[in-house]
Amino acid sequence: QVQLVESGGGLVQPGGSLRLSCAASGFTFSLSVMNWYRQAPGKERELVAGISTTSRTNYANSVKGRFTISRDNAKSTVFLQMNSLKPEDTAMYYCNARRASVGQNYWGQGTQVTVSS
Repeated sequence: QVQLVESGGGLVQPGGSLRLSCAASGFTFSLSVMNWYRQAPGKERELVAGISTTSRTNYANSVKGRFTISRDNAKSTVFLQMNSLKPEDTAMYYCNARRASVGQNYWGQGTQVTVSS
């Protein structure tokens, strides 16, 4: 069955770094656009970063220059390197796998990131 398993979240001080991972299985990872979303309490889920099947990337303005998304098709894993973290980055981070041509839109269960001193 389809699985997206996020890991790497935790508590970090402002200015610190975390690396999130999302291990995928049960679908064709290499043909899927992979995204990281986040949702803070009381706010809507927002797109943080995305990476295409050809590794083109896009980022929310709020994380440009601080976050880097990457993928390893051999391991069916997508990463989100987060540097210079701010308290406003605190949220649940979700992995998403999308392939519009076949109506695919899968979500992971999320990993919590808390930035606090």
